Amino acid sequence: MGQAGGLSRWRRRINDDGANLIVCCICDTLDRMNKSAVVHARVEPQTKKQAESVLRKLGLTPTEAIRLFYRQICLHGGLPFPVLIPNALTKQTLEKSRTGEGVETFDTLEDMFESWEQ
Repeated sequence: MGQAGGLSRWRRRINDDGANLIVCCICDTLDRMNKSAVVHARVEPQTKKQAESVLRKLGLTPTEAIRLFYRQICLHGGLPFPVLIPNALTKQTLEKSRTGEGVETFDTLEDMFESWEQ
């Protein structure tokens, strides 16, 4: 099975009734073979490619990552990271940025920082 950080990712646990259970050491979930629900999602090809590259480095398949994400949603009772609705000022600023209103461009990062000092 997969490797993460050079460590074995899976452990076998024997249940009280003698059944073999496979335990994921990363997310501490059980891998039971009776999974039957299917999730279909469409994502941008470049996002998929980049995400799967990261997942490979972590020793996770996309399916395992989705299971992990769903499990964390259940454990947290919501998304496992903050997602905030922008306030009125932030919404206004984002909209102005999208239309290019009040946006300054700089040739270098140093030029940008110097403009802050003026």
